[in-house]
Amino acid sequence: MKPRILFAGLFHETHTFLDGVTRWEDFEVICDRAILAKAGDSSPTDGFLEEAARQGWEVIPTIDARATPSAVVEDAMLERYWSEFERRARPALAAGVEGIFLVLHGAMATQNFPDTEGELLARIRALPGAAQVPIFGVLDLHANVSARMCELANGLVMYRENPHTDARQATVRGAALLGRCLKEKRVPRMHWCRPPVMWAPPGTGTHADPMLSLKIFAHKLETLHPDVWACNIAAGYSFADTPDTGCSLSIVTTADAAAARGHLETGGRLAWSLRTRGTVEYPGVDEVVAGLQTAPAVKGPVILVEPSDNIGGGAPGDCTGALRSLIKHGLERCLAVINDPETVASLASAAIGERRRLAVGGRGSRLDPGPVELDAVLVSRSDGRFTLEDKQSHLASMNGVNIAMGDCAVVRSGGVTLLLTSRKTAPFDLGQLRSQGLEPRDFAVIVVKAAVAHKRAYDKITGASYYVDTPGPCTSNLASLPWRRLRRPVYPLDPITQPEFLYA
Repeated sequence: MKPRILFAGLFHETHTFLDGVTRWEDFEVICDRAILAKAGDSSPTDGFLEEAARQGWEVIPTIDARATPSAVVEDAMLERYWSEFERRARPALAAGVEGIFLVLHGAMATQNFPDTEGELLARIRALPGAAQVPIFGVLDLHANVSARMCELANGLVMYRENPHTDARQATVRGAALLGRCLKEKRVPRMHWCRPPVMWAPPGTGTHADPMLSLKIFAHKLETLHPDVWACNIAAGYSFADTPDTGCSLSIVTTADAAAARGHLETGGRLAWSLRTRGTVEYPGVDEVVAGLQTAPAVKGPVILVEPSDNIGGGAPGDCTGALRSLIKHGLERCLAVINDPETVASLASAAIGERRRLAVGGRGSRLDPGPVELDAVLVSRSDGRFTLEDKQSHLASMNGVNIAMGDCAVVRSGGVTLLLTSRKTAPFDLGQLRSQGLEPRDFAVIVVKAAVAHKRAYDKITGASYYVDTPGPCTSNLASLPWRRLRRPVYPLDPITQPEFLYA
């Protein structure tokens, strides 16, 4: 008889400093056999389904809900999700399951549940028939992992790369560990450590320290200690005001608690020793753009990275700091993507080639000075659908290979070309531009609203790259954010002479 594995997904990275709330309607929700149809779409769910087939499991799909990073989630969304999950899970558990597998993010926060994944795991454990069932799953590298999550799960496995090229692979790895648990009839436990460290997203790329050395540490630990099934390094998501925000380490192991703590202490002290390597500061955008006018020519476009409006971190993708600077300094052959459904809708009646007066961007964050007024010519419009050129793109971890930007319009104003979207879409794949007739190599300057995950796509065509400081909600100056719930003291917000490490 095939082992029966209950499956569910809940994926949201919650930026608690944004205005507004994220509702049920903002999530893409699929249920039951529609989940099985995700096979082949290069998403984490696809990775689970592939490994499930290899293991010979009967998959019992329940519900999968995911949304682009955005503001705090309404409690009502979690309650509706739970109602839909519970309705499907109870009869499956009554009939008996051998395991539960969850595709999660790990940094979701609702109005009254700052550790949403921990709350979900607690509710699952309380269901009849679920108390002793092995629970495995996958988490994003930017999860704010809590002690509660690790106490309730047996084997949560995290992405190891940033950009997240291995989201699908990590899910395969997590499902394979569930298979090992069932075959060896040994159920591992998770152990957790939190050093008092927090890094802004641009400081968490795995191509450099601090994350590079921590990734190497995790790999060596797994190699040298067979009883360590997985070692996770969470960079954390620093735009969430929760008690668990920040870097953490966790291991999935059959070793005793003393050995697990020893491993975690070594890794935690390594993270602490590398704390300054993840701290970043950037020059103002005007300083950089002014310098481009006299800079030596380079082969390939100059990339202006605008992390304060990082779409992948929850920002609105419509901030105008970089755009204003390009216009101010009169640069030519420039390209920017602005999420602006209002302006796209206003162009619905315009003919291709028609000139209109537009108010672009500046509506999504109170930190931005507001819309930019400009005269622009409509170049093209589309439904905004495209397929990823790179099946390992960071976008695949969120949406699979088929991406929908909503209705789009390309406009040109002076030396600046703008791709206006109706649904904010992280700039992690060049297919976003090429699908709209925009060849990125044809531009001298491209504004990219990201932190790290754009690098896989853009580095291969880039002549030079500059990170710039602009107004926006994903600022790398973490001390400027109005923290209330964060567990303190924590670097870099507080002076710490003797770091305290938390364990579970």
